[in-house]
Amino acid sequence: MDTSLLAIILLVVGVGMGALLASARYLGEMRRIARFLRERDAESNARVTAGAAPGVTELADAVNAELDRGAQAHIEAMRRQQEFQRDLSALSHDIRTPLMGAKGYLQLACDEGDPEVRARHLEAAANRIDATTELLDQLFAYTKSTDPDLALKMEPVALKPFVEEVLLGQYPAFEERGWEPAVSFDDAAVTVEADRDALARIFTNLTVNALRHGAAAPAIGCRCAGGHAVLRVANAVADPGVIDAERLFDRFYQADASRGAKGSGLGLSVAANLAHAMDMGISASLEDDVLSIALDMHALS
Repeated sequence: MDTSLLAIILLVVGVGMGALLASARYLGEMRRIARFLRERDAESNARVTAGAAPGVTELADAVNAELDRGAQAHIEAMRRQQEFQRDLSALSHDIRTPLMGAKGYLQLACDEGDPEVRARHLEAAANRIDATTELLDQLFAYTKSTDPDLALKMEPVALKPFVEEVLLGQYPAFEERGWEPAVSFDDAAVTVEADRDALARIFTNLTVNALRHGAAAPAIGCRCAGGHAVLRVANAVADPGVIDAERLFDRFYQADASRGAKGSGLGLSVAANLAHAMDMGISASLEDDVLSIALDMHALS
């Protein structure tokens, strides 16, 4: 046999054997990593070790990075769950307080012979039951707003008459305080894309927040530019030093900040959740003693 042909044959055989050996080595490493992942305790901090085969180090690093991300996500989920349980415990105190008050006033009414005094006790009990109902309504709204499968019906909404309708629903509260909100639109015909019910909940919560915590009638304005309509609710607050604008949309923020304050601390969190679900921006700022909350929407006209 010609020596050159023999050399070629030996080269081919050598290359083939090398490929077989490399394949066997890679197969062994893949099996080792698969076995590690299959048998690894979910709570374990164990990580894949790099193998001898070329390229396995990169694979091990990628697997370990994914394990680290999963572990961090688990820790974050546990932290949020613990925070929610703690906040829910605090809210349960807010729910029990008016209920116990209502129960006390009902007992007084049962024992009272004077019709006028009995009527006052019954009115006080009804007010406390209303407060409990509001807390439960906000908790339900928050739960609904965090549902990843929340169904939204996006449609054109004429913004100015919509805002006026929501404000009209709060007329008794404005009248009680002797306030008249100032409303201004640079484009009275602006139309935005939104789910009407979700937008009503957002603007109602912003209005109620201004009524409940403001020191003066709110100014409500809308400015349109670049395909966006920015609706802003601004009013003076009595004690701006206690307000952390960056935390206003946190769940139970108000309840944590002051246990004696009115409300559940969920209203602005619900507004933020619904705004994000509709791809809207929402932000808060505090300048001097004026708190301003802005809702950035896509304008259709």
